[in-house]
Parts: sequence; structure tokens; C-alpha cells
Amino acid sequence: MELGGVLENIRNKMVDVFSPEKRSQVMRQIRSTNTKPEVLIRSALHRLGYRYRIHDKRYPGKPDIVFPRYKVVIQVRGCFWHSHCCIDGKRPKSRQDYWIPKLEANQRRDRRNDRKLRESGWKVLVVWGCNCESSVRLEKEIQRIVRELEKRNPQKEQP
Repeated sequence: MELGGVLENIRNKMVDVFSPEKRSQVMRQIRSTNTKPEVLIRSALHRLGYRYRIHDKRYPGKPDIVFPRYKVVIQVRGCFWHSHCCIDGKRPKSRQDYWIPKLEANQRRDRRNDRKLRESGWKVLVVWGCNCESSVRLEKEIQRIVRELEKRNPQKEQP
């Protein structure tokens, strides 16, 4: 066997730091809904008096937070799963044949769902998980959301 084949074989058989049972347990604990960033944003908006729907199946991609009155949806995206350009969105170095197509498919699905929502007249706001890790950045995200909701307030008198 030549050196290239040996290296490829080693790369494909890298040892996981967890046993298969432990890895399965760890992966099962990763949430797709009601994540910490999502809950932080929802609770802040609720405290400010905003009411919304969550994970509404009537809309493409089941947006995390839906404001039907304002025609605004918020997608709270995990940096790893949706390939954000921050440190948390770094692609894994192992099993790239599995991860790269999966993460690229997530991005395509996000773009498709966001496009459908925009074409239907919805404003789509994306909040990245990394922007919810510090209270300062979270506050800026909440302010950005509130500004957008105020712009689209249906009861606001237009000059």
C-alpha cells in the first residue's frame, strides 16, 4: 500500500474520544428547538411586551419566532450547524465526506426557506448563536429586532 493510501486509511479510522454509546448520548442532547439563544431572545422580547408564535409549521422552515402581526420572523441559528463565519462555525476536520455535504445542505435549505418567506412579504431576521453569548451582544441583537418590529408596526400612524 502506498503512503497516500495509508494516510487516507488512518484519517478515515480516527479514534473518537468518546465510546459510540457516549457519542450517541452527547449527540442526542443537542437540541434543534428551544435552544439557549432562542430562549434568551424569546424571554427578552416577551418581557418587552412582544407576543409571538414559536416554530409555526405553517411557514417555510418552521421559523423559531414568528410575529404574524408584523410579518417578521426570527431564525436563531446555531453557528456550527448553519456554518457561520465565526469560530464556532468552523467545519470539522474529521469525516469531511459526511459533514461538508450535511452543512452545505443546511445552508441551501436556509436560503430556500428564507427566500420563500421574503417572497411572501415576510422580513427575515437571522440571529447567530455567537451573538447571544455575551450580554452586550445579546442586547444589541434585541435592539435590532425591536427596531425592525417598530418599523413594521401596523398600528403606527404613517406621516
